[in-house]
Amino acid sequence: MTLQPITSHHPYTGEYEALPGQPAWYLVQCKPRDGFRAEEHLKNQGFTCFHPTHTVRRTHANRRTVRVESLFPHYLFVLIRPQQSFAAVNATRGVCKIVNFHGYPSPVPVSLVTALMRHSRILNGQEPEPEFKPGDTVTITEGAFQAIEAVVKATKGEERVILLLNLLSQERELEMATSQVRVVK
Repeated sequence: MTLQPITSHHPYTGEYEALPGQPAWYLVQCKPRDGFRAEEHLKNQGFTCFHPTHTVRRTHANRRTVRVESLFPHYLFVLIRPQQSFAAVNATRGVCKIVNFHGYPSPVPVSLVTALMRHSRILNGQEPEPEFKPGDTVTITEGAFQAIEAVVKATKGEERVILLLNLLSQERELEMATSQVRVVK
């Protein structure tokens, strides 16, 4: 068996494989209590990092403290460009290793990182919570289905919502503008 060099293009990445010459997000495991240090050192080397955090309020010895903690302790995401080195990431102070499968670093889907970034902004109060969430019961306020209740399946941006309707004993999907529905209290 011959050992192949670690690259972002290998047989185990499947649908998440980055396009040749394109940057890709990777999950990095940090040493215990070194996530923020690893992030700082990676940024100093020119890497783009995303470290999901949230604000935590704690009471200890009758003193209230507010701290920023990692949402996923010991992990952060790093955007690695083609001209940057995996070895540089692994050698960074505070980094344990790039998470890999079968010896190859595996890119993380951009959609997952984007969703985590949005969730992190909501947790930290930097972005308002969405008006409609999957599972919410809503009433249609306009159109042919006016006054019918439905369940939110998903949202499409800020302006559209996908609903599940029960019509003639069959469940149907319907896409509508958010202005045409309101949440049932």
